[in-house]
Amino acid sequence: MAIREVNKVVTGTTQYDGAGVKLVRVIGRADVKEFDPFLMLDAFDSDDPEDYIKGFPWHPHRGIETVTYLIKGDIEHGDSLGNSGSILDGSCQWMTAGKGILHQEMPQATPRMLGAQLWVNLPKKDKMTEPEYRDLTKEMIPVVEDEDHSVRVISGEYKGIAGATQGDYVKIDYFDVMLQPGAKFQISTDPNRNLFVYIVLGAGSFGSDMTTVYPNKRALLFEEGDQFSAIAADDGLRFFLFSGVPLKEPIAWGGPIVMNTREELMEAFREIENGTFIQGGGLDGL
Repeated sequence: MAIREVNKVVTGTTQYDGAGVKLVRVIGRADVKEFDPFLMLDAFDSDDPEDYIKGFPWHPHRGIETVTYLIKGDIEHGDSLGNSGSILDGSCQWMTAGKGILHQEMPQATPRMLGAQLWVNLPKKDKMTEPEYRDLTKEMIPVVEDEDHSVRVISGEYKGIAGATQGDYVKIDYFDVMLQPGAKFQISTDPNRNLFVYIVLGAGSFGSDMTTVYPNKRALLFEEGDQFSAIAADDGLRFFLFSGVPLKEPIAWGGPIVMNTREELMEAFREIENGTFIQGGGLDGL
């Protein structure tokens, strides 16, 4: 048995995205090789609507999946497929951009906006797949409860319980793990997968080192191994756990578009410019 040890700690940087949304870009372009197949993680936690109310007006995506999960908040959304609705407390929007989609995300004023958006890379063979949208409501996400902890299974499988989705292109685990003070959480993991966590609330120790306590608002990337272990500190611990098999493919990244070559990237931006990015429409309003 090989316990996964902490390999890297990332705090990210505060950035303003969209029309002026304040967020923390936890991982991004500089981290893609180490965190593969994960491209980006934006975290947000605010009780001031001025931090996020300007939202993310209409914008394009290609070559990726975006996964927006809220612990608390309200984000209205719409896309070029005709989908619209709201991401609410405990809900998730899982969007496959594929060959091209337009969408907007407009956070609404709430007592607290707490959650994250994860970008998952699509394999080369699937980058131009048909776009798709999944609305995963709170009721659709199973919760596995134990005496001193609980796990919301957004994707993947935990203790034989399948998550709300498995992902059609890249199979990832996405767990929302909540531990009471002093509680221990341990699971078997596929050593071929990259695994990292983002500490949302509280603090805790990870791996075999029980002397180092990591505070919240940190991402921890782990070494290879077949066991993952965490222990909550005195205030408890809540973290998102992500794992997936690396694609190990070249990346050409430009804003909301992620392809494999510069030529593919430039073609996407030419299509945006001439109005052929999505079937039957241009980018009016962008």
